[in-house]
Amino acid sequence: MALIDLPARTVRARIVYYGPAFGGKTTNLRQIAARVPSDARGNLSSLEGDDDRTLFLDDLPLDLGDVGGWRVRVHLSSVPGQARFERTRIAVLQGADGVVFVADSAPARQEANAESFTELRRNLAAAGQDTARFPVVLQANKRDLPDSVPLAELQVALDAAEVPLVSSVATTGEGVFEALRAACRSVAAVL
Repeated sequence: MALIDLPARTVRARIVYYGPAFGGKTTNLRQIAARVPSDARGNLSSLEGDDDRTLFLDDLPLDLGDVGGWRVRVHLSSVPGQARFERTRIAVLQGADGVVFVADSAPARQEANAESFTELRRNLAAAGQDTARFPVVLQANKRDLPDSVPLAELQVALDAAEVPLVSSVATTGEGVFEALRAACRSVAAVL
């Protein structure tokens, strides 16, 4: 839940990057941390295992500056995608104001995308969120793959035709900030 401090005219929101393992969630946060000036962000903190997979979460605070006379701060988190970490994902979703769902565009990863998106909806509902109104952005990552799944097919497979869609290649930074901006706009629309 966003924290709004009226006397200080400050808004603090949390956006969670969610999706299947190896979809590009951590890569998104690394790209953002690398491209945002250090005076406008905190340090990216990650807890990774020996295989560079996220074990708990990645965390990146951003200061977006003044927007309409309000100081806006966004806290970005990514969750581990491995199935065994569902409890961690549930905990990180608590207090989230929006989600960027990072889908893998590889044909072989479509089942993992569908399972993760279904889990996201289930976990949001369990947290008392109206899944039809909760701000979610679909980031179709790895669009540089020669056999990437067509965007319309990805949306249909996830039953996400109504969800804002952004194409990306997170390893190069393409689409990363577009997805973040779309998530910020979606969160702002419900505040």
